[in-house]
Amino acid sequence: MGITALLMIDMQNSYVADDGVRDALGWPPIWRLEETIAACTDLLAAARAQGLPVIYSRSTGSAAGTLGENPRIARLLAHRGHLIPEVGKTEREWKRRIMDAVAPRSGEVVLDKTRASFFDYTELDPLLHNLNVRRLVVAGLQTNVCVEATARAALARNFEVAVPSDAVSTDGPALHEGALNSLRVLYTEVAPWREILALDAVWERAFATPNYGRDPAYWDETVVNTRS
Repeated sequence: MGITALLMIDMQNSYVADDGVRDALGWPPIWRLEETIAACTDLLAAARAQGLPVIYSRSTGSAAGTLGENPRIARLLAHRGHLIPEVGKTEREWKRRIMDAVAPRSGEVVLDKTRASFFDYTELDPLLHNLNVRRLVVAGLQTNVCVEATARAALARNFEVAVPSDAVSTDGPALHEGALNSLRVLYTEVAPWREILALDAVWERAFATPNYGRDPAYWDETVVNTRS
């Protein structure tokens, strides 16, 4: 069956830095950020105790490493009358660093990425195959962006995928739940991390749960209308 690995996605200081960039872009604070960091900390401890490989992604943005190199972001900031903040090398390096609470240990791999999916333009895929990994737990930030993109890419490569609902988050509960439901309908295991890492976990929610990830109210309405 292969082994299980934990992918820790983009848990970087940039999410805890209060420099006005997210507000300037119209992005709200990350929902339940402190709780998510705590859950990721506990998840990491459990994964390490089980001897699972832990692999970190570190988002570096564009090759130049600045918000201004993304033309859409630069245009949005300009449209709202905001200048791209000047960031020194030391501050930029600190923002890219993995948060202390979930910092990698010696021997754990950290791969830089420039796209939403951890698989794009990185060595993640061959690394996982070399480790005989077949199951992936995808945790971190943000649920509907890099976590979802990575999970979808993993599914396309025939990995079994689980996303711990309490160890991921994004810009509010609606986006968070919507992304998790999108992954559920793709046969991703979505559950609290303790259930995902349980030694007897079989990851069969998608097969055992009727209408997994779909809107029950819409489903009931559709069935009623079809039968009437």
